[in-house]
Amino acid sequence: MSSENVPGDGGAEGAPPEQLALIRESVRGAKVPRAKPRTWRGAALAKELPVARVLVDKGALHLDRYFDYAVPEELDAEAQPGVRVRVRFGAGRHRVRDGRREGGGLIDGFLVERRAESDYSGPLAALAQVVSPERVLGEELLGLARAVADRYAGSLADVLQLAVPPRSARAERRASPAPLPPPAAPDAGSWTRYEHGAAFLESLASGGAPRAVWNALPGPGWSEELARAVAATLASGRGALVVVPDGRAAARVDAALAARLGEGRHALLTADAGPEKRYAQWLAVSRGSVRAVVGTRAAMFAPVRDLGLVAIWDDGDDSHSEPHAPQPHARDVLQLRAALDKCGFLLGSWSCTVEAAQLVESGWARPLAAGREQVRRAAPLVRTVGDDDLARDEAARAARLPTLAWQVVREGLRHGPVLVQVPRRGYVPRLACARCRAPARCRHCSGPLQAQDAGALRCEWCGREEGSWHCPECGGFRLRAQIVGARRTAEELGRAFPAVPVRTSGREHVLDTVPGAPALVVSTPGAEPVAEGGYAAALLLDGWAMLGRPDLRAGEDALRRWIAAAALVRPQGDGGTVAVVAEPTLRPVQALVRWDAVGYAVRELAERAELGFPPVSRMAAVSGTEEAVAEFLGTVELPSDAEVLGPVPVPPTLPGRPRRPGAPPPGEHWERALVRVPPGSGAALATALKTAQAARMARGSGEPVRVRIDPPDIG
Repeated sequence: MSSENVPGDGGAEGAPPEQLALIRESVRGAKVPRAKPRTWRGAALAKELPVARVLVDKGALHLDRYFDYAVPEELDAEAQPGVRVRVRFGAGRHRVRDGRREGGGLIDGFLVERRAESDYSGPLAALAQVVSPERVLGEELLGLARAVADRYAGSLADVLQLAVPPRSARAERRASPAPLPPPAAPDAGSWTRYEHGAAFLESLASGGAPRAVWNALPGPGWSEELARAVAATLASGRGALVVVPDGRAAARVDAALAARLGEGRHALLTADAGPEKRYAQWLAVSRGSVRAVVGTRAAMFAPVRDLGLVAIWDDGDDSHSEPHAPQPHARDVLQLRAALDKCGFLLGSWSCTVEAAQLVESGWARPLAAGREQVRRAAPLVRTVGDDDLARDEAARAARLPTLAWQVVREGLRHGPVLVQVPRRGYVPRLACARCRAPARCRHCSGPLQAQDAGALRCEWCGREEGSWHCPECGGFRLRAQIVGARRTAEELGRAFPAVPVRTSGREHVLDTVPGAPALVVSTPGAEPVAEGGYAAALLLDGWAMLGRPDLRAGEDALRRWIAAAALVRPQGDGGTVAVVAEPTLRPVQALVRWDAVGYAVRELAERAELGFPPVSRMAAVSGTEEAVAEFLGTVELPSDAEVLGPVPVPPTLPGRPRRPGAPPPGEHWERALVRVPPGSGAALATALKTAQAARMARGSGEPVRVRIDPPDIG
């Protein structure tokens, strides 16, 4: 007998009444221990539909299928399709007891279906636990996730990790509010500025499913116009979903929806809200309490009931491309939703991507744009500064700011704030020859050279110092900053205009709005704040550097970023002026001057079609070590019309730098091959790559290979 059980030796039996009362109170206040998942040995099974088909949370492609489990009678009521469950996974046939499989590690999953019989002939393991009775995986969401997984050669479990947010028990215990009745249909408002704009809203309000590519007019009115389209959809008794690139844009649409619809009719789904609040909002949408959703990339899977409209703003923004497997793009996911749910589709932007132009050219969507006279009245005056202007002004050439740019800034500061767009943040990340602008490279490894504080040159890749650099192209010895960052530019402008406040907006600190008083606002692309009353002028620096990127989308991205900044400037009639420092004869610069992003995208699409590049063709990128890529391409059964380009080396990831999408881990050297097929063979290509990748993973042999369908960056 233990001494703890001996009476009168300090145990409970000999304790005074006060101590006994304290012990009883402590026992009452103790939390009830949580029940652990059971193995249900000998438990009776459910009398009806005793088989549960489960999708286990395993992203491996060779496990991308459903697994059957037995449903114990005690879990019969809670084990309904769509709930989260826990199962034991990995037990073999040798671990069978009394006709039940046992063992295996516990893993999360979703119960997809209840069945009377199983296709599996052996004994079934039982469900270990129903995590929550909340049915978070509906049939529509499951069908969409499967379509996305098939299109991007990924696994259904990976897609559902993106589609269904992590569980919060406290959020599930709170009841969602009762749904509000549909609002009244709004008037056309500013949609009348667009040809067929009023008809588009009327179609949504009457229950139609129009599909349009919307080339928005410059100015801040786009968020209010999106809110009107959502209100028209809600008036028909259906739901609406809006996906925007970042939290600032989501906040603007959220404010416009609140002003248009009032509180309680829409949900905001962004990462800034926190896990619990975001899950509570997601549950309100899933339960049907809220019919309208606005959010960032993850909101593309929001389970909106009776979906009547899906909309995406600025589809060319990099934020719309999901970095996690299988890396779907929000535009493509919303296109799938529009086709599966037979609902309306709206793709809006100040600019126009090649993919948007293809939707119009194929007839899948209709154009929604304003007339040329309306565009001229709304757009600012665009002036160009090219190499000829810089050559006539040698001092300004060294400072990157020719006389015309100084004049535009000086005149703009008399009437309000001036926006200065700089391609990079920080100081001087790259150097180039001052005469021919050829990048300064290391003689040993061809890495980029950087200027140190003491003025010495050092390679960014190998760290060697360069004491006697000369240009191999023209023989020049003078260097210039290839791209001067936002902080350096802000300092230069601050010295030039000492009486004017200078604000910066970039990755570390992004401004949302700025006052309408005169000020210099230096911003990186995508971080431009909105000025009260609009900017008086804008200066777009280092345009040649943005256009010189070795990327298929360099011109398209540069034009999109320029137009996004110029759209924040006042109209030409109010004195708004934009100066772009780039060669005036280049097509993207001419498209900016004419404010004709649609025409540029159409011409770009025609060239892509002639060369067989996306989006006209479907393309996949296969990355990995040289041996792994060669082995994979040797085993995959590609469609007969597939063409393999490469492989070619992938630029390495530098230590301490963030890893770019598709780049190798630091210290590894990868190669990449591109596989393209003509239109109509994209599904066959995705199936072939997925099958080969699944077989390779099942064997567990060789180095890993990364497969990405329709990569946005193909060089």
